[in-house]
Amino acid sequence: MEAIVNFSFMFIIVAVVAIVALFFHFVPLGLWISALAAGVNVGIFTLIGMRLRRVSPSKIVLPLVKANKAGLSVNVNQLEAHYLAGGDVDRVVDALIAAERASIPLTFERAAAIDLAGRDVLEAVQMSVNPKVIETPTISAVAKNGIELKVRARVTVRANIDRLVGGAGEATIIARVGEGIVTTVGSSEEHTDVLENPDHISRTVLNKGLDAGSAFEILSIDIADVDVGRNIGAQLMTDQAEADKNIAQAKAEERRAMAVAKEQEMRAYTQEMQAKVVEAQAEVPQALSQALRDGHMGVMDYYNMNNIMADTKMRETIAEGETTELTTQPNPRNK
Repeated sequence: MEAIVNFSFMFIIVAVVAIVALFFHFVPLGLWISALAAGVNVGIFTLIGMRLRRVSPSKIVLPLVKANKAGLSVNVNQLEAHYLAGGDVDRVVDALIAAERASIPLTFERAAAIDLAGRDVLEAVQMSVNPKVIETPTISAVAKNGIELKVRARVTVRANIDRLVGGAGEATIIARVGEGIVTTVGSSEEHTDVLENPDHISRTVLNKGLDAGSAFEILSIDIADVDVGRNIGAQLMTDQAEADKNIAQAKAEERRAMAVAKEQEMRAYTQEMQAKVVEAQAEVPQALSQALRDGHMGVMDYYNMNNIMADTKMRETIAEGETTELTTQPNPRNK
């Protein structure tokens, strides 16, 4: 009997402890007391409702107390709605306080929209107060005289609160500055003009309005370093000359091949003509024989023709001998 009483007593104690723990879980008395002490009017049933809506009361009450002490006009419903939307309530409140202290016009709706857009609203407010310096990579540009210049610049930007939602980021600013540097250097007649006045690049690029449509406002563009690179113009001319030489060589080789082919063709044609001459000469005796048989040519005619041919051959031999003798005799004017 005593064991049953002890068991019942222990069960009652455990049940009471469980009920008390469950009560304090759903009814955050500590937060409610802290809110009252800070002068923030948050009802106990409002805190219980947060528990039922699976909202952590501390994520709402503590930022609300902070905002109330800073003199901001925000309420529980705004903070709870932003929390349920997946936003960072504490960071939004910190950004609002920082903006209030820096006299930057920033409403809760704007700050919540920036936070939900995935941007760090507190960092944006801090960047509006303390501008950020973005250093560009080394940008290669070529002047009109063909000399390459390697330029590095530092861009001082300030966050534009009104264009943070939907505005372009740092990568766009770096790309636009690089494009402006390439254009400015490319329009210079001599690379020495850029070396003498590097601030000309800053002024020209800054006047182009590169921050349009971006989340930043460009305050200044400073040239950090300018180095002289390769002679791109001379290299391009050398490459062009080499290409022209190769083209000329290819055309000359083509003409030579055509000439060789033509020579071979003419040799073959000459041999063909010589063969035809030999063939024609072989037909001469046959024609003479046929003429003698047919009576078209007499014996005396044949002998006379042979005499004429012999006389012609003799004259050709004598003429060749005289030509050789005249060629071998010394010139009297050389004595």
